[in-house]
Amino acid sequence: MNIHAISAIYRFEMNRMWRTMGQSIVSPVISTSLYFIVFGAAIGQQMGAIDGVSYGAFLVPGLVMLSLLTQSVSNAAFGIYFPKFTGTIYEILSAPVSAFEIVLGYVGAAATKSLILGIIIMLTATLFVDLKIAHPFWMLFFLVLTAMTFSLLGFIIGIWADGFDQLQIVPLLIITPLTFLGGSFYSIKMLPEFWQTVTLANPVLYLVSGFRWSFYEISDVSPQISIAMILVFLGICTGIVYWIFKTGYRIKS
Repeated sequence: MNIHAISAIYRFEMNRMWRTMGQSIVSPVISTSLYFIVFGAAIGQQMGAIDGVSYGAFLVPGLVMLSLLTQSVSNAAFGIYFPKFTGTIYEILSAPVSAFEIVLGYVGAAATKSLILGIIIMLTATLFVDLKIAHPFWMLFFLVLTAMTFSLLGFIIGIWADGFDQLQIVPLLIITPLTFLGGSFYSIKMLPEFWQTVTLANPVLYLVSGFRWSFYEISDVSPQISIAMILVFLGICTGIVYWIFKTGYRIKS
């Protein structure tokens, strides 16, 4: 394995985060803090506890997952699209670097950025609510695998996109709505039975539910199903990336 190549790609992408600190870290943290203030402090005081958890604390896993999903996709998509846009992707492809090493560098950096942001948001949440983590191992499990999976998805989007506008289509029009409708701000048990059944078709529900279970041991679906779903998503994204490099889809033409 070419450790130097992986390290070079990884450090280049991480340096981009430090250069754009305001956009990469500060802006999402401020936005999430506003969610805590408006929904947790203002609206939350008018709502009762959900399964014994205060509404403000109930929001935390959903807000972390919302930021994690959108930032993972955006970071990885832009990271691989920019060298494709400038043409430097061909220098990378012609270098003695395998497809696995290229993906590891870009996806590893995108996932790391998202994990840093997720941890900062959780630390920020402690300023507003009494945050408790019942299962730290499983919390990290969901956090890391979700960041990796959606960074892979972002990598796929970056390869597929023909323009900068297309980089935002999936995060804004698909990922964010699915997260909002996936139980981030409420339990699906609060919905009518018909809409509970419809919501079960939302894949993000399983990620949010499993992540929330790791905090408070409450969930809308079985934690085992949530774990299985994230592994399935990871396998699908890995398979698509393998196919992209095997066929050269939009990277060798």
